[in-house]
Amino acid sequence: MTEAANELLRGLFDSAVASVAAERCLPPHLPTPPKGRTLVIGAGKAAAAMAKVVENHWPNGSPLSGIAITRYGHGVHTSTIRVIEAGHPLPDEPGEQITRAVIALTSELKHDDMLLCLLSGGGSALMAAPAPGISLNEKRQVTDDLLRSGATIAEINCVRKHLSAVKGGQLAGVAAPARVVNLMVSDVASNDPTVIASGPTVPDPTTLAEAWSIIEKYRINVPPPITAHLLDADRETPKPGDPVFASSTTTVIATARDALKAAEKVARDAGYTPLILGGALEGDATTIARQHSDQVREGRQQEGPIAIISGGELTVTITGQGHGGPNQEYLLALALSLGPEGGVYALACDTDGIDGSEDNAGARITPDTLIRAQRQNLNPEAYLRENNSYEFFRRLGDLIVTGPTRTNVNDFRVILVPGKSPMNKQRSHG
Repeated sequence: MTEAANELLRGLFDSAVASVAAERCLPPHLPTPPKGRTLVIGAGKAAAAMAKVVENHWPNGSPLSGIAITRYGHGVHTSTIRVIEAGHPLPDEPGEQITRAVIALTSELKHDDMLLCLLSGGGSALMAAPAPGISLNEKRQVTDDLLRSGATIAEINCVRKHLSAVKGGQLAGVAAPARVVNLMVSDVASNDPTVIASGPTVPDPTTLAEAWSIIEKYRINVPPPITAHLLDADRETPKPGDPVFASSTTTVIATARDALKAAEKVARDAGYTPLILGGALEGDATTIARQHSDQVREGRQQEGPIAIISGGELTVTITGQGHGGPNQEYLLALALSLGPEGGVYALACDTDGIDGSEDNAGARITPDTLIRAQRQNLNPEAYLRENNSYEFFRRLGDLIVTGPTRTNVNDFRVILVPGKSPMNKQRSHG
C-alpha cells in the first residue's frame, strides 16, 4: 500500500501541474498577429515557458521579438524572444536593468503593432525598475519595512505599484497606441488581473493617496524622494476607463481551480471520492493543518476512501531559526495534529517547484511519519517550534523535489483518507 499511495500522491500533484503548464493552456488563447510587429514581454515564473510556446505556435513570416524575465533557474532556450533571469523574491540590479530595456522597447511600438504580455506569479519582483527619482535600494527598504510592520499583502502591493515605473498599468501607457493582449497564469486567490504580477498592463484601482495613507498608518520612515513621489498627483497610475486601455484585452488562462479539477479526476479514477476544499485557501499553515485534521477525522467515518484536495497560499509566522516553506510546515503540523495513529498519506507542494526559498517543492507524510521520526530521535514539536520542517522531512527522506516547473498557481495539497469499509460499518452496528 505504501508504494501505491506514494505513487498516487505524486500522480495527483503531477497532473495538477501539467494541467496549468504553458504548453497546455496557452495555445488556445494566442491572438491573431497584427499588421505590424509583435513585441512579447513576459514576467514571472512561467514567463520563459510561455515565451517558448509563443515561438512554437507563431505563424511564419510574422515579426516576433521580445523579452521574458524569470527567476534564476527557471529559464528555457528560445530563439527570437530573449529570456533573462533575475532575482526573486528580492529584486536585484539585473531585474531593474532588463525592466528598463522593456520600457525602451515598448515605447517604440506603433499603432499597427501589438504588445503580447505574458504574466505569472513572481512578475512583480522580477520587473524591478522603480519610478523616476527613486532608487532600487530605497524601494526595497520601504518594502522590507512594510513586510515587518504587519501590513497586509494588499496594502504592500498598493505601495509597490506606486513606487514602480511599470506596475499598476503604467506599461500599457508606454505601449499606447499599440494593441495590448494580456495572457496570465494566476497565483492569487481572487484571480484578479490587477493583482497578478502587480498588473503592469491593466488598470490600477488603487491610488497615490491610499499608498501614502498606508505609509502613515504603519509609520514607515521613507526617504524624501519617495515622499515627494507619493504626494505628487501627476504620478498617479492609470485607472479603469483610461484611454490607454482602449485596445487592451485580458485573459486569465490558468488558475488553481484548473489544477484541482485535474487532480480530482485522477483521484476519482483511483477509487477515491474527492472532497475539494477550493483553490483559494489562505491563512497560517499550522492553523489550516489543524482544521484539516478535523476533516480527516470526519472522513474516517465515511464509507470508502476520500481524497481531501485544496489549493491557495498559506503563510508561516517565523519565530525560529530553521528552514522550510509553508507546505512543509503545514504537513508537520498536520502529522502532529493527527497523532501517531494518523493513518493518512498526504502531500503539500508549491506548483512552481519551490516551497518558500528552499530547493524542494514540498514534502509528504505517511501513516508512520511520527513513528519513523521517533526511531531517529527526531522531536517533531521542536522542529515545528523552530520552523525547521525542511530538515525534519529531509532526515526522513520525504522531501518532494521536482525542480522548477515553470508554472505557478500556488500551493497544492492532498490528504488520502482510508474511510470506513462497508464491513467495518456493518460490524459497528452489531
